[in-house]
Amino acid sequence: MHELKRVLVVGAGTMGSQIALQTALSGRYEVTLADSVEGQLERARAQNTRLLDRSVEKGRLTKEAASKALGSIKDSNDLAGAAAHADLVIEAVVEDFDVKQAVFKTLGRHAGKDAILASNSSTIAISRLADFTGRPELCCNMHFFHPVTVMQLCEVVRGPKTAEATVEAAMEFVRSIDRTPVLLQKEIWGFIVNRILFAASEEALRLLEGGYASAEDIDTAVQKGLNWPMGPFHLLDFSGLDIFYGAMKDRHRQGEGADAPELLRKLVEEGHLGRKTGKGFFDYPK
Repeated sequence: MHELKRVLVVGAGTMGSQIALQTALSGRYEVTLADSVEGQLERARAQNTRLLDRSVEKGRLTKEAASKALGSIKDSNDLAGAAAHADLVIEAVVEDFDVKQAVFKTLGRHAGKDAILASNSSTIAISRLADFTGRPELCCNMHFFHPVTVMQLCEVVRGPKTAEATVEAAMEFVRSIDRTPVLLQKEIWGFIVNRILFAASEEALRLLEGGYASAEDIDTAVQKGLNWPMGPFHLLDFSGLDIFYGAMKDRHRQGEGADAPELLRKLVEEGHLGRKTGKGFFDYPK
């Protein structure tokens, strides 16, 4: 079993910043958050501060514990330097293969020889990245869910060359930060949750495009009939229509499933991406 003490999270967007925060809240690890985009580390710290402040206000966390967690996350804009000292690296950059490939090449050159290298991606299987590191036996997927500080699940995915010790260490790490791991013994596009979610979302889109029901009524039916906390269209708006559209295109390129539907393509091209733009399948007044 790998002994993990120092964790590096690469990418200080919403997912990366919250993975770093959840790891810091465990109090078990030295945590570094790395990003090369100017101002992104500052934005991540501000976002995490707001999350912690809300937890303190709601009595879920003491002010002292919040301050300690936030203060324990080190910022870095030097990926190579930060990787050299990490026992576990979790990549959480944008969902773009070329960007992830560049990160994993850098990790292969600069991370310690025993460091585990994981990707948070749910659509890019680790086998597509692992060989760029020269150590595929130490690579796996660790797919956390948004928001990481609320959602319990992490899908750990074994690549075709992933060592058993790597899998065991990844599973134990997830448990140690108070999250629940599930293991996929072999790769498949979308893993477990997104495959099921995609099937439901595609059927909802077909119903809407076919004029069978409105987006509002489809969401209501799913919420009240299946007891989902959020209907498929509100969930797509929450996650970002561009994210779902890009994932559908990537899946199609890999020979799985239909291409993205015209309705979704049109919304994305018009810049209606859901909550983050104020309009998607529904309107979100500021």
